[in-house]
Amino acid sequence: MTNSEPVSAADVRLMQELARRVTAVRPELVNSDASFGELAWNWGRGQAGEGASWRRRLWRSGGDVVAWGWARLPHRVRRADGSVRDVTGACLAYQVHPGHAAVLDEVIDWYDVTAAGLERTVLPSAADEFALARWAAHGYATDPASLGEAGYWTQLNERDLADVAPPVLPGGFRFRTADEAGPRAAVQAHLDAWAPSTYTAEGYRGVRRASGYRGDLHILVQAPDGTMAASTIMWLDTVNETAQFEPVGTHPHYRRRGLGRAMLLHGMRLARAAGATRVTVACLGAPGYPEARGLYYGVGFRELSRDAPLIKAPTAR
Repeated sequence: MTNSEPVSAADVRLMQELARRVTAVRPELVNSDASFGELAWNWGRGQAGEGASWRRRLWRSGGDVVAWGWARLPHRVRRADGSVRDVTGACLAYQVHPGHAAVLDEVIDWYDVTAAGLERTVLPSAADEFALARWAAHGYATDPASLGEAGYWTQLNERDLADVAPPVLPGGFRFRTADEAGPRAAVQAHLDAWAPSTYTAEGYRGVRRASGYRGDLHILVQAPDGTMAASTIMWLDTVNETAQFEPVGTHPHYRRRGLGRAMLLHGMRLARAAGATRVTVACLGAPGYPEARGLYYGVGFRELSRDAPLIKAPTAR
C-alpha cells in the first residue's frame, strides 16, 4: 500500500492497467471515471490546473495494483471565459479488482480520512452490489442530485464494430486529425464545443502525454470556412481490442447537420482498422438529457453500465 501522493503520469498508467484487467473479466464493473480512456483524458486535461488538489493511493498484491483511489479535493476552477467556480467538496474516482473486493473497505477508510470535514461523493457501478453495500455500511447514500428527470448520472454505452455504416458529411466538410490540424486547432475545437471550458493549451499537452493518446485517432471535422466544427478523441486499449470516445463535441453553430454521427462512424472505422472489435462512449443517462444518448443510440450503441452516485455529509476531522 502506497501513501497518499499527487497523481503522476506513471500512476495513471498503473490505474489503466487495472482498468484493462477489470474490463477483461467484468466490464460492467468498471467505475465511472475509471476506464482506460477516462483516466487518460481526466489526468491529461486537468493535471496542469487541478493537479495540486489531487491525492491518490494504490493497493498492491503480488506486484500488481489491485485497487486505487483518486480523491479530488477542494480547488478553484478557472474557465476560458474568465469565470471561476470554487469546488468545496471532495469526489472520488476508484477501482477495485473483483478478485480483491475486500480491499474496498480500505479504500473507503482512506477516502474518509483524506476528505474528512468535507462533503464526499463517489460514483460506483450500479452493477456492483457488493460495493454498494459496503459504501452504505460506511454511511454513503444516494445523491439527491442524481434523482428525477434531470438527475445527474452517467451511463456507459457499447457496440461492436462488425458492421459500421460509411460516414456521410455535408458538402464542403472534411475529416482531419489532430496530427494534421495541429494543437491550436485541436484546443479551439474543444473550447468551441464545450464553452465555457477549463481546457487550455497546457491541458492539451497533458492529454498528448497521457498513455494511449494517438494524434491519428484524434478526429476533427473541418467546415468549409476552416472552422473545426466537431472533434473527438479515441482511446485505444490494444489488450482488450476496445476503443473509447472521450470527449465528443460539436460547435453550437454546426449542430443538427449530421456531423456528430459522421464523426462517430468515421472514428469507428478508424478504430476497427487499428485493431478494435468494440467501442464505448459515455453520456448523461437521465431522461432529461436525451440528445447525446439519441446520437449514440442512432449509430448502434446500447447501454452497458451506469453509475450510482453516492454522497456522505461532512464529518469532523
